[in-house]
Amino acid sequence: MGKSAAHIVWDWNGTLFHDNDAIIGATNAAFVELGLEPITLERYRALYCVPVPKFYERLLGRLPTDAEWEVMDEVFHRYYAEHRVRCGLTEGAAELLAEWRQAGRSQSLLSMYVHDELVPLVRGFGIEPHFVRVDGRTGPSGGSKAEHMVRHLQALAAVEPQRTVVIGDAADDAVAALHVGAQAVLYTGGSHGRASLEVVGVPVVDSLAEAVEVAQELAA
Repeated sequence: MGKSAAHIVWDWNGTLFHDNDAIIGATNAAFVELGLEPITLERYRALYCVPVPKFYERLLGRLPTDAEWEVMDEVFHRYYAEHRVRCGLTEGAAELLAEWRQAGRSQSLLSMYVHDELVPLVRGFGIEPHFVRVDGRTGPSGGSKAEHMVRHLQALAAVEPQRTVVIGDAADDAVAALHVGAQAVLYTGGSHGRASLEVVGVPVVDSLAEAVEVAQELAA
């Protein structure tokens, strides 16, 4: 029995979808609810972590209460939904997806963005046919991607974890990959700066083109 082809699991927000402006605006809209000062992109990328309540703890000095989290989460998602329409795919993303598929390799998309909003968004960019599966979050927000990655790969019967590479912009993407026995490449253009990504111990790159090149080598 031959080995399976290399497979990429793509992240969406901050990776394929260049939504930094909407994310920062939504974060600052949520901060207003707790009287926090606005945050810059640089500070956000230095402090952001998953699960998200821990990120707020770094800024507040304490975890938000359940009531605070509920309000901030609702404000964040409402603002983000209004402003994501101005965001587009990361430069070169559509071409890279097409090339990977044309080479006979498979790829899928796993995001912590709510599933019912993710699918039409991906479809609207005309890239859905490049993926064998698109999964967004179906449960509560704020948790880790690891268990979602387990279910995602279980649904991809022909994909072997050891020949799978997760490409994302957050440390949690690498944690999720390692949790299922896959590998990871982290991209510096999203929610984390290079310094906070390098501590994870996986390859860190500055473009999606580099990420695909490294993924191909890792899954060879």
